[in-house]
Amino acid sequence: MTCQVILELKAKPHCIEDVRIWLRGVLPDTRGFDGCVTLHVVQNQDDPTAIVIVEQWVTRQHYEKYLAWRTARGDMVAFGAMMDGEPKIRFFDYFRV
Repeated sequence: MTCQVILELKAKPHCIEDVRIWLRGVLPDTRGFDGCVTLHVVQNQDDPTAIVIVEQWVTRQHYEKYLAWRTARGDMVAFGAMMDGEPKIRFFDYFRV
């Protein structure tokens, strides 16, 4: 069974377009990373600084390997500079109903 990953972000108001550009540049690598099944980015209609990345991975370990790769490259530091606070990452299993 696959793992659903929910990544909640809060962009700095003046960085929203920078976040969009950055994500467009890096997400092709994410989608092609071993274990990534799907990935969608959504933006809150009432608060444009609130962005959620909804991902499906083969396993949580696949996602953790991906995140370690991004971190080692320094991508998370660059991305973090555009964020207002720490991201929130949650992992879910399908409830099978």
